[in-house]
Amino acid sequence: MSTAYGFREYGGPETQQFFDVAVPFPGPGQLQVAVHAAGVNPADWKVRAGTRKDTVPVTLPAVLGREVAGVVTAVGPRVADFAVGDAVFGATATGYGGYTDHTMLNASSTAHKPGSVSFADAATLPVAAGTAYDAMSTLNLPAGSRLLVIGAGGGVGVAALQLAAARGVSVLAVASRSKRDVVESLGAEWVESGAGLATRISEPVDAVFDLVGGDALAEAARLVLDPAAIVSVGDPLAARDLGGSSVERRRTTAVFAELAALVASGVLDPRVTHRFQLEQAGEALALVESGHAAGKVVIEVG
Repeated sequence: MSTAYGFREYGGPETQQFFDVAVPFPGPGQLQVAVHAAGVNPADWKVRAGTRKDTVPVTLPAVLGREVAGVVTAVGPRVADFAVGDAVFGATATGYGGYTDHTMLNASSTAHKPGSVSFADAATLPVAAGTAYDAMSTLNLPAGSRLLVIGAGGGVGVAALQLAAARGVSVLAVASRSKRDVVESLGAEWVESGAGLATRISEPVDAVFDLVGGDALAEAARLVLDPAAIVSVGDPLAARDLGGSSVERRRTTAVFAELAALVASGVLDPRVTHRFQLEQAGEALALVESGHAAGKVVIEVG
């Protein structure tokens, strides 16, 4: 049995608790992994709250978390590229979570962890950095373009700022005042979040990457030259209504390996700013749910 942290019913933080779960031998195409680190994301509390029922079905009780890094402890049938003892990272398989000491990954959504990349950094790549990577690929902006990132201070945002800079794209980063230093340290121009966003930006932008939705997204649509260059994970439906799109996620070995290579080469820093032990999982998620965490929050196991 493995110790896990999750929720037994949909609702608020009061539904969260520790419980024991069984992690069976992996099925075809799967890897059993001893978790060393798990990324904590806003999607985790949104799944617990029940707002993702249509896209993220769960079986209760459900273990929280969707991205981990660790060491392979068992390999299922029809897996050719991984072996017991390999250091890996990836997205958890359907029905499994990351806030635990053992979990299951699909080999097709797993990559080898380079020796120069820490388990904590690797654990942030499948969800947060992966979302930013796929958004930048969707937009495919040429050097010299101007990109507006709404909600730039969190894990996805800080990855997007760095990936855009690597393409030679200049970024206007919308974030709270408390996150100004973070976004400016990544070479972006800080724009304070809040009502009246469009009045604080004097020139149009070539594209918008939205992580917030709501009024901020609606105002940003007034600033973009081509509405088709709006991509959103904050409110994909609203983005489509405005002429834009959602981010098509590619949770593949190839994409994850590319992200790890960017970290190893120094192009991408996941900016892990807060580390918690597994027994502090509730505190880790509360920090992310508060919206005050700049960079990435990670749970370390063992």
